[in-house]
Amino acid sequence: MTVPMLVDEHHEPKSESPLDENRNWPTHGTFEYTSYYHSRREIVSFKEFSAKSKEFDFVVIGAGPIGAALAYKLAKDWPKSQILVVEKNWAEPDRIVGELMQPGGCQAIEQLGLCNVFSDIGAVPVHGYYISYRGRQLHVPYMHDANGQLRGVSFHHGRLVMNLRAACKAQSNILCVEGSVTELVGQVDNGRFTTVRGVRVGPQRMQADGSDECVDVSSRKLTFVCDGITSQFRKQLNERPVELISHFCGLVLEHEPVTSDTYFDGPTGTTSHVSRPVDAKGNPLPMPHNGNVMLDGVGPVLLYQMSERETRVLADIPGPLLPSESNGQLRETLRTSLSRAAPKHLYPGLHAALMRSLDDSRRIRCIGSKFIPATANTIDGAVWIGDALNVRHPLTGGGMTVGLWDVVILTDLLRTHDAANPRQVQRVKAQWQWKRRPRALVVNVLSVALHALFAAETKELGLLREACFDYLAKGSYFTMQPSGFLSGLLPSPMLLVFHFFSVAFLAVYLRISDKSVAYSGGSLVYRVYSAFYTLYIAATVILPVIWRELQP
Repeated sequence: MTVPMLVDEHHEPKSESPLDENRNWPTHGTFEYTSYYHSRREIVSFKEFSAKSKEFDFVVIGAGPIGAALAYKLAKDWPKSQILVVEKNWAEPDRIVGELMQPGGCQAIEQLGLCNVFSDIGAVPVHGYYISYRGRQLHVPYMHDANGQLRGVSFHHGRLVMNLRAACKAQSNILCVEGSVTELVGQVDNGRFTTVRGVRVGPQRMQADGSDECVDVSSRKLTFVCDGITSQFRKQLNERPVELISHFCGLVLEHEPVTSDTYFDGPTGTTSHVSRPVDAKGNPLPMPHNGNVMLDGVGPVLLYQMSERETRVLADIPGPLLPSESNGQLRETLRTSLSRAAPKHLYPGLHAALMRSLDDSRRIRCIGSKFIPATANTIDGAVWIGDALNVRHPLTGGGMTVGLWDVVILTDLLRTHDAANPRQVQRVKAQWQWKRRPRALVVNVLSVALHALFAAETKELGLLREACFDYLAKGSYFTMQPSGFLSGLLPSPMLLVFHFFSVAFLAVYLRISDKSVAYSGGSLVYRVYSAFYTLYIAATVILPVIWRELQP
């Protein structure tokens, strides 16, 4: 077996003992474009760019995971085309989400010809999910194919992006520019774009008074807007208000690598096969090499490894308002949430590691969790893609899965059409919207619906959360088909609706029979009334989200 080459903050390889490997998408070995990882020879400054040609076949705004993957695929599919990628900062990004790739996203990476992109960055195979609730545990493994269980990958977000950018920098027909896209350039009618013909590019750091000289760049075929969740150009396509659902607060646990693969897998559904180390210096996770979800906090608490020595903690605080850090309310809320999610008597090592990380953190990093449904694109000459088009709650880790499959589907369609012909491109966009919808709908709806259940801000939602846990604990297809939704491997909206309402009817049974722990007591008449009111609440959780996803 190949010895993995793990990477420290300076990207210097280290050897670790290989206990686990992802047979489909290897995390060990060396990425073919590693030599371009830190290279800046291929990056052109705005000053240098202003003296170059201003006409390209394709223009890509943003070199995040979606923009970089898209540019690489365009370069491979159209080797004679000239592609411009404009990114404000080509240094390694540092984010607290986008650090876990579901198997469905890994399949898309393979379709793009980048299946080794997880090598040489210290990435860790992911076997599935461990979920804890009220002292009970269950394991939700990923689905199997003909060759065995599929696995996802977790990693440092910035390292994966740098590998994807390295693949771009290695292509001779891609020009990488460090600068800012200040405007879209094209035809405007009644204040709205009807046609995009290019972009206006300025220096990396713009002057506040707007005195910088910018240059116009024309795109002979298409401009791709991939500037992420904070996209400054989304409003040109989608003017709907952004819905802020909650905030994720991020911490990092540092620990020693695991020395045994004993707890990487367990029985499907209910399990007691979990690790409970006392020493916080060792890997403190109940199931290493899995996403660990703890449901007893203020909101759900998600833990996954970024490497063999580091684990990311994401503690959810429901609602659009975040407690203040300046007066200590944020830390107190997090301390309460983490203590409830990982109580000391059940998880002594994890509890100690969480409290130590919280106490040692000078600043709590937080990010808003949003929901932005996709909007049909009728603007000629441009395509919005990735988080610039469509955003979901990060709880289920499906964002890159949706974005990368969007790249796969779109580039496959463009290969058989004339990208310079607006009428053909409009047909491509219509087909793309239709083909992307099943997977995007399942991932997006599931993320918002599961967060509503797992955050459980009312008794009815608490009952649905308990029913969801009991449903997943049954094993068989009760566990494995929902696993397919989580992993992006089962893009079936009808099946998602079936399982969601199966959970809702299980909640009705638990309430009427008075077997629920989350919502108990009351006369039979009241229990029947509250049970069917819970069914109504379940419908209000999922149906409006589905409706918004189905809108053109």
